[in-house]
Amino acid sequence: MCYASTEALFEDHSYPATTRDLIDDYGEQTIELADGSQTVGDVLGVAGEETFESAEEARYAVYAGLDSQAIGRKGYTDRDPEPPGTDGHVPVSF
Repeated sequence: MCYASTEALFEDHSYPATTRDLIDDYGEQTIELADGSQTVGDVLGVAGEETFESAEEARYAVYAGLDSQAIGRKGYTDRDPEPPGTDGHVPVSF
């Protein structure tokens, strides 16, 4: 499943639900990331034991638990450069 598919992942589950409930039911699901993949169980396992009141709370826990493989290019931005006189990222040309 791709990262965007996590939007619907927990919708049909009954709430409240604990971290253990979600790991038991969805832990083997693989989330494909920009630079690799992680299972839902690995991601939720980082959160510790919590009780989620809704699918939205469970999704946010997954988003918060993803590691750096979900980022893509670290330090990349398509926004305007840093204003003069500030310490920003050193521009890199690809």
